[in-house]
This record gives sequence, structure tokens and C-alpha cells, in this order.
Amino acid sequence: MVIQARKICTLEGLLELMVEQGMVEPDKARMVSSLSSAKDRKTLHPLESIASRNWNNQSNPSQKLTLDFLTDWLAKEAGIPRFHFDPLKMDVASCTSLMSYAYAARFNILPVKVTPSEVTIAVTDPFDTEWLEEIHRIIKQPIKRVLANPQQLKNYALEFYSVSRAMGHAGQKEQEQAGSIQNLEQLIELGKAGSVDADDQHIVSIVDWLLQYAFSQRASDIHIEPRREQGNVRFRIDGVMHQVYEIPANITAAVTSRIKIMGRLDVAEKRKPQDGRIKTVTPQGQEVEMRLSSMPTAFGEKLVLRIFDPEVLLRDFSELGFEKKEHATWDHMITQPFGIILVTGPTGSGKTTTLYSSLKKLAVPEVNVCTIEDPIEQVEPLFNQMQVQHNIGVDFASGVKTLLRQDPDIIMIGEIRDRETAEMAVQAALTGHLVLSTLHTNDAPSAVARLTEIGIPPYLISATLLGVVAQRLVRTLCPHCKKPHAVDEDEWNALIRPWSNPAPKQIYQAEGCLECRQTGYQGRKGIYEMMPLDDRLKKRITADFDLSVFRKQAIKNGMRPLNLAGAQKVAKGLTTIQEVLKVAPPRFDG
Repeated sequence: MVIQARKICTLEGLLELMVEQGMVEPDKARMVSSLSSAKDRKTLHPLESIASRNWNNQSNPSQKLTLDFLTDWLAKEAGIPRFHFDPLKMDVASCTSLMSYAYAARFNILPVKVTPSEVTIAVTDPFDTEWLEEIHRIIKQPIKRVLANPQQLKNYALEFYSVSRAMGHAGQKEQEQAGSIQNLEQLIELGKAGSVDADDQHIVSIVDWLLQYAFSQRASDIHIEPRREQGNVRFRIDGVMHQVYEIPANITAAVTSRIKIMGRLDVAEKRKPQDGRIKTVTPQGQEVEMRLSSMPTAFGEKLVLRIFDPEVLLRDFSELGFEKKEHATWDHMITQPFGIILVTGPTGSGKTTTLYSSLKKLAVPEVNVCTIEDPIEQVEPLFNQMQVQHNIGVDFASGVKTLLRQDPDIIMIGEIRDRETAEMAVQAALTGHLVLSTLHTNDAPSAVARLTEIGIPPYLISATLLGVVAQRLVRTLCPHCKKPHAVDEDEWNALIRPWSNPAPKQIYQAEGCLECRQTGYQGRKGIYEMMPLDDRLKKRITADFDLSVFRKQAIKNGMRPLNLAGAQKVAKGLTTIQEVLKVAPPRFDG
């Protein structure tokens, strides 16, 4: 049966073709065609109507007729490429400048890529070319058509044109003001008082879009960076930075001011770094905490917003990356009645997540858990949390002194930075409290060296330190696309020397798919170097402490170095050798 090309994208035309190919039963097709209302036909794409029935493919019953599957099928039938949206790779400003939202919505099309040689336009009806000649005449460039998921095209078109419109109006008003950014700050302050100016509302829209966009892309950090001509917006996703948007310089400053107001920072102060907090709600209704930091740069204030996962305290240790043996060792340490436990690693290695997850487990009604943090990263009702405030003399050391008068059972110190804080931690442990804290060292044995350098006597370290855990985060392979890979024994041996574990028969490598944005990785897990202190190790903590000898003894005791812990994750097919080597370079002094 031949179906006219122009009619194929009607509901009847698509159902007729699907019946012919054995995908849908004729009775079902007739029922949908007869029951479909005029309103549905006007608001829903035919593929959306069919997908909403949740049918199985009659020619392959294990396959659901989802909207994505149907879009792939229609692209093959029409003989044009299928397009998958990755908003992080789209130049929104260039795409939305080609045509108005009204025109794009009228034909259900959206420009998705603009290069000097070609313009790519996503469509939902591959046979509708009514617009093609007109657009070609205007832009005078070759046009490549690609087929997109109609639901996604509709949503992204609305989102992209909304933010572009807000950018345009904000820039236009700014030019009309012909003043400095100080004028905009005054307008935003008026909006804060309740009289919201239209100009201010565009900035509000841009900031709202930016935050929701970051949540949807699983970003852990938002960077807003001023430059001479424009500002850059970048997201950190799974530990890697992604360029997201370029904003005109004047709008960048207005966006910065808006975010500073949200974080209750001093908008007028641009010379000094400031810290604040923002609490907001995602479209799904989850409360999200964000830590805000501003820093003066050559072209204005740079902002970084650290986004805290609202479910971070609900994660099980196995989800964090603990192996069974590591979990048992950690459980044994944190259930001791008193002593100090240290978690070490660089910024962004997951130390806070580990501590919060542990405190969540320990915070039963019979126990008083108190923390002193800078800043409080997650507000948790089960803890008594105190914020460091240097401007009024509340630092870590004085905070611990206060906590000791609050009848605590467990104390968490955000970070041991100096001798006074370390001494207060030791004092707390000696007086019968369990103390958890963080330290910045490269591995677990170096934490002992760091404490001796700070000035803590070796006998006090031996008496109070229960154990040290060094950790890093590695990107995990995308489960949807990872591929088996032959082991390169030279690479494997470089990773795990000098412990000489045999290479596994097979490992996996990153491939790239839609689920992981072609990166090959999705999410992160921790690798851990567990060093509980026993009598043999405590004997080596002396006035003439030798780190190399101490590390060798720790390995003899069963401590698994970070790169060996990473190698185990590689052998299990969770990550790659390259990922482990980025965060845990091998040591050859063990």
C-alpha cells in the first residue's frame, strides 16, 4: 500500500502504516482513530497519541511503543537523521535568533545547530516542507532537517525561547538605562522590597531557569564567570566542567546581583569575597540547599554555587562505593565509644557525604550528635549544627569548646586546620567523646604526619586516633553502553604495582550513548583507603616518625592503597584504569 508522503504524519496515516507493518492490531488502530478527540488532535502530535496508549509492538511483544521508539521508527521511514537533544551542546542564543518562537511553534520546528556552512533544524513532521523555502530564502544557507521527539522539541523550544527573550529584554532595558550596573542593583533592591520592576522580572526568570537547568542536568556546581565581553556559565557534572551559556557582560552582573540577594550577601560589596546559602525547591518538590561563594576578579565578581543532593543523607554505604570489607571496617570504627576518626582527601572528594551518611546512622534518639561546620552544608534535624562565624570570633576551636559543654556523645568538626582545633579534638576524645573530622592529605598514613607537623604530641595521637580513611571519587561507567575491553597488562601493572595483583580476564571501557551524553560515564562512586590503627601502627607513632616505614606497616596490616581499591572497581567493570589514575596515581614506595 502506498501512503501519500504529505498524509503520513496524520494519526490515521501513521496507524495505517503501523498496521501494515504488523506493529499494531487493526482493531486497536480503528478504536484510537475513532475515539481521538479534536482537542487531542490539536494539542498532541500523532506519535504522542499513539505512545500514550502504552501498547506493545505486535511484531516484537517485548518492545513497548514508547515515544522515543516511535520517533526512531518514523525517522527511518522518512529517511532523515534522528536527533537527540543535548542542551549542554547547543548554542541557544544562535539557534533562537534564526526565527521567532511563534514561527517555530507554528510548524513545530526548532533550530538546533548553526555553523558557517549549514543550519540544522529539528522537525516533528518530516514531510511538512511548507516552511523550508521561506527559511532558506532568509538565512541563505543549506538547511539540514533532523527528526526529534515531539514532546522534547516542544519543551526545549519553550525553555530556550523563554530564556532568550528574558536575555533580550534585560539587555534592551539595560541599554536604555545607559547607566552602570549599580542602577540595576537599585532596581533589584526595589524588587526585593516588593515593588518588582519588569526589568527585574527578566533577571529573575534567567536565574530561575539557570537553577532549574542545573538540577535537571545533575550538576554539582554552577560557575558564573565574568569576562570582558560576556559572562560564561559552566556546570560541573560528574566532576567535569561543561560550558552551558554565554551571557552579555551587563546581564551577567545583574544575574550575579540577583543571586547575591537570594544568598543574603551584601550586593554593594564587590571588593571582598563573601559566602552565603540559598534554599530552593525543584520542580519535583525537593528542597535543595546551595552554598554560594563570591570572588572578585579582573572583570567583576565570579560566583560558584555548590548544589547539595537532597538525598545525600539517605544513601547507603554501598551506594557511596564501600565494599563489604570496607563497610565492616568503617562500621567498627564509627561505633567506638570515644576516639578520633579522620576522613582525608582533596576538595570535592566526597568527605562530607561520607561523614553525613555516618552521622545519620549514628544519630539515634539516645545519642546527642553535635557538629561545628564552615559552612553548614546540609541542615539535618537529627543533628545540632553550629556555624563557624569568624566575624564574631566563633572558629572551629572555640566551637568545639562550646560543644563540649553541650553534653555531646558524638562531635563532628568540619575540618582540622590548625593546632588549636586539633588540640580541642584530642581533648574531646580524651574526655570520652567520639570525634569525626576531615583533613587535607594525599593518603591515610599522611594524616598522622600532618597531625605531628601541626604540633600534636605522638603519644596523644596514639591514645586518641582510631583510624583514617582517605577517599577519592571516580566516574562510573554508563551501564547502558559500556563495552568489554581486552586488558592491557602494562596499563594494569602500572596501576597496581608494587602489589602485583593478577590482571582480570576482562575489563570495560567507556563507549558513549544518549543516557550519558556520549561521555561513557554516569555518576560517581568513592574509592577508599582504610587505615584502622592497631597496636603495631601505634608503636610507630614516635617523636622520630618515619612516614615511609609507617605506610609499609599499614599495608602489611591489610590497608589497601587507593589505587588498589580503584583497581578492584576496574576489575568489577565499574570504572576504567584511566579514571582511577586521574585521582589516585600509583605509589612505588610500598
